[in-house]
Amino acid sequence: MYAAIRQYKSKPGMADELATRIKDAISLISSVSGFMGYYVIYAPDDTVTAISIFNKVEEAEESNKRALAWIEENLGPIVVGQATATAGPVIVHSLP
Repeated sequence: MYAAIRQYKSKPGMADELATRIKDAISLISSVSGFMGYYVIYAPDDTVTAISIFNKVEEAEESNKRALAWIEENLGPIVVGQATATAGPVIVHSLP
C-alpha cells in the first residue's frame, strides 16, 4: 500500500470553498488505477493536507502529478504559495 500526500496553505477562512472545489476533483484522483481511498484535512492554521491511498507507488505518483496540475489550475486564487507532494510506502496501518 502506498500513500500520495499533497499539502498547501489556503487563504484564511476558505475551508468551505475548498471543500466544494476539492469534491469536484475526487474523480480525478479516484480514476487512477489502484485507488483505495482519499482523505483531506483542513488544519486550524489553514494548511490543507490531502492523502490518497493506492496499491503501487507509480499510481500514487501519478495521482500527485494530476493533483498538482489541478491545484495550480483550479485553486490558484484561494491558496498561498506552491503545493508540495510526496509519495511512498505506508509502513504502519491499522483499522478497527
